[in-house]
Amino acid sequence: MDFTSPPLSLQDNGFSMVPTDPLGTSLEEMEKLKKELRIWKIRVEDVEKVKDDFICAKVRADAECDRAEKKLTELKEQEKQRKDRITSCEELLLLKQENTELKKEIEKLKEDLEEHRSQDNPVKELEITKKVAEMKLKFTHLEEMKDHGANVDMDTHCVFGVATKTPFRLNQNQALLTFEDEEVAQRLTKMSKHCVNLDSRTANVTVKPFELDMGFQFELHVTVSGKKINVSDIPELPIPEDWMRDKLELHFYKTEQAGGGGEIEKVTYNKGSGTGVITFLKPGASYNFVRCTKYPFCAEESWFIISVSPHFDFHLRKFQAHCKVSKKTILLKGVPEVEEDEESVQDMIEIHFQKPSNGGGEIEKIKYISRGAAYVCFEEDTENASSETTGDS
Repeated sequence: MDFTSPPLSLQDNGFSMVPTDPLGTSLEEMEKLKKELRIWKIRVEDVEKVKDDFICAKVRADAECDRAEKKLTELKEQEKQRKDRITSCEELLLLKQENTELKKEIEKLKEDLEEHRSQDNPVKELEITKKVAEMKLKFTHLEEMKDHGANVDMDTHCVFGVATKTPFRLNQNQALLTFEDEEVAQRLTKMSKHCVNLDSRTANVTVKPFELDMGFQFELHVTVSGKKINVSDIPELPIPEDWMRDKLELHFYKTEQAGGGGEIEKVTYNKGSGTGVITFLKPGASYNFVRCTKYPFCAEESWFIISVSPHFDFHLRKFQAHCKVSKKTILLKGVPEVEEDEESVQDMIEIHFQKPSNGGGEIEKIKYISRGAAYVCFEEDTENASSETTGDS
């Protein structure tokens, strides 16, 4: 900009000077502004009213929404309860139907039972036949027969405990170890993997729980009759059966070898098998005959030798079937084939599992199979192998 040139007039620059009346203009402007202010206040008040109306409407809407949600929740709960009642009613209806059907089946079974009884056809008991290994009878106690005022037959009641031997197939390169302490067996089973030193090499073997197949245990109640004796080897003669019964009754009534049996209550005789049962009237009379097993018998002017034995009655009670995991025995798998003989390998396995440092302990029994297979029998009361049969398979 050149400050040396003369100044120009404002009019030349687009501005013009207008004379004003300061007092008159100010009053008009003030009135105008006041009027505009009143208008804006009215607008602000209207806006505030609209705002308050919106706030009230929002509050009412929120309240309505809450009431609607509560109502919806109540309706859902009522619907759920209704469905539960329907389900319960359906289940109750099904139960009633099943109950009705069961009652019909019971009535039908009763009718069938009555029909069988009317036909003198007694209902047969259910019998289960199963082959089991040889068992040992363990005498437990004599049962005391209480006298409640009636005549005592002087029977002898014995109770035996019976447990079947459960066979287990021991395959090739497997071993069974039974420890004195079951905690040792459980500890070795939890460890699972073991490194066994077999002289020339180290074998990684696996310990598995020893699971037994199904076995049985029960009580055998044996009653030795004090009034009955069994008779066998009765000769077959060409006489009626009632005649033979009379001869047997007369013979055992006055038998001198047994001091005389006394009054006889009943005699049964089976001609086909040549056997019979003598029932004495006096309790304890049968014990006079069981001391001797052979007696002379005279019939049709001939002498014969007949056999006499006690009369037994057997009852099976407290029968239980079981499948168990042995707590003291472990199954060793994965023993490798080595040059040493079977007995040497078994000794090395025994030495390893006897050491406490290997988690072992005292061993009661051990059996190792390097070839073929073996069947080892375990008894319920001992969990020890009692017999074994080896064979290739």
